[in-house]
Amino acid sequence: MPAPRPTAAPRAESSAPPVPSTPSAPPASDTVRDVIGWGVFGCLLVPVVLLWCGSAPVTAAGAGLGLTAVTGTCWALLRHFERAAAKAERQTPVD
Repeated sequence: MPAPRPTAAPRAESSAPPVPSTPSAPPASDTVRDVIGWGVFGCLLVPVVLLWCGSAPVTAAGAGLGLTAVTGTCWALLRHFERAAAKAERQTPVD
């Protein structure tokens, strides 16, 4: 006959209230850098994968150039809006 399994003792409730954890957002410049970094990675990876799958080199180069154009445009827009947000933040009166 198997031995009875020990039961776990009830946990004691702590009297201290739980401290809410607020995740800290990384600075905007780091986020933009991450986004652009992944875009550049995609610009390099897509042509390699296309060549590996047997696409024509012209097709792979065209895809890489197209993705580079999109990444560059996104970078320019992100920088523009980042600067606009910083300017608006400086101009906002503090109560």
